[in-house]
Amino acid sequence: MSRMAAGAAWMVLFKLADRSLGLVSTLILARLLIPADFGIVAMATSLMALIELFSAFGMDTALIQRRDASVAHYNSAWTLNVLAGVLVGLLMVGIAYPASLFYSEPKVVLVIATVGLGAVLQGFENVGVVEFRKELQFEKEFRYLMAKRFIGFALTVPLAFWLQNYWALVLGNLGTRAIVLGLSYAVHPFRPRFTLGAARELMGFSKWLILLNGLAFLRERSADFIIGRVSGPATLGTFSVASQIATMPSTELIAPINRAVLPAYAKLAHDRPALARQYLLVMSGISLLGVPAVTGLAAVAPLAVMLALGPKWHEAAVVLEILVFFGITQVLQTNAYSAFLAIGKPKVFAKINGIHVVALLIALLVLTPRYGLVGTAWAFVIAAMVALPVNFVLITRNMGLRIVDLVLAVWRPLVGAAVMYGAVRVLGPVSTDHMTRSIEALVPLLACIALGMGVYAATIALLWVVTGRPDGAESWALRLARERFERWKTQRQPT
Repeated sequence: MSRMAAGAAWMVLFKLADRSLGLVSTLILARLLIPADFGIVAMATSLMALIELFSAFGMDTALIQRRDASVAHYNSAWTLNVLAGVLVGLLMVGIAYPASLFYSEPKVVLVIATVGLGAVLQGFENVGVVEFRKELQFEKEFRYLMAKRFIGFALTVPLAFWLQNYWALVLGNLGTRAIVLGLSYAVHPFRPRFTLGAARELMGFSKWLILLNGLAFLRERSADFIIGRVSGPATLGTFSVASQIATMPSTELIAPINRAVLPAYAKLAHDRPALARQYLLVMSGISLLGVPAVTGLAAVAPLAVMLALGPKWHEAAVVLEILVFFGITQVLQTNAYSAFLAIGKPKVFAKINGIHVVALLIALLVLTPRYGLVGTAWAFVIAAMVALPVNFVLITRNMGLRIVDLVLAVWRPLVGAAVMYGAVRVLGPVSTDHMTRSIEALVPLLACIALGMGVYAATIALLWVVTGRPDGAESWALRLARERFERWKTQRQPT
């Protein structure tokens, strides 16, 4: 548990630092570029994601899940990645012109081809860096991931000042992948060679990951094609940025925790009761952090968009207020993916995603043409609400848990977040109708954040005490705080 907690702490620290740089980058890019620039790039990256479905073998996850992975497995994984990257690059070049006709946007031709070149470079990255996760060397992974983020920031932001159009995003991404390619070989001594000797063994596990990748694409990217085709790059850019912000708590705060616990779960896969206990503890912690983060974002959406993106992005605020409820469902179910992979049952999560995708496609086709961006946002929420109970039923069945066990792990954060949302919306200065400049939103936003944090913390503490101080994320956090305080006191004592 201590190594898993340490790993989660390192990954959360990375995401906090990563998001800080990302926030600064977004503030700059949103003011130098326009929604249509983000939309054009989204058109290209959506196509690449579609093509990658048929070549993304999930080698990193397959190597982590396989505890006896040999050099032959690593070489075969790298070879498959290279072949996949080259294939994606060639297909991107071939599809560039037809895609421009589909979108009625000639600018995307060269953009799509350039994005494809980035996929080729990524395929050649050193697969040896996966050992940082496999061997729970989270500090090394933290440094590696932070270096990648700094490289991207240092390239893209100056390009945005210079070019002030979508090419800043495209060339920044290409340059980052080129430098990261060299970095991957500098930080790890593994030197791969071309071979497919162990490819069959890896593909036996990865075939389910390919299916999961396909379902994930349909879940996350299908709206891009519909919006891009019907409404054009400006509307797509607005939705793309709003959805990224709405899912930030799950992608930037919860995803690193899931990334850290996967290898720890894999080590407990043979002891299902112990794995179930750890899963409930992790779910409790994820809910304690993620649910209020998502709900708080919903409460202050108008202020957050005004401050972070500026007045020209005002349409994103309405979409953001809806999509954050989709984000709550992601917080509550994403950890199941790591658990199913650890016990070697990715097909179970594939079933959940399949149900989610069917519900989403139906909702998108019904709501998007009629209600535009708002309809698209509600389609995401409806589909997630359909999939969430299915997720809970299947995870409890495979972990030997009861539904009530999951409810007990997450109900206090849900109630605390609801109380916080109501307090901020009723008492906080969330309106931006009178504002003409972004900076005017700063003080009201800070006031709302302070109010929300205070209300949430007080509500959680009260519920925890009233229910008899049950063992969970609250008690673990309290023990950790006490240990740190005792260590601090010891260090301050004179010798």
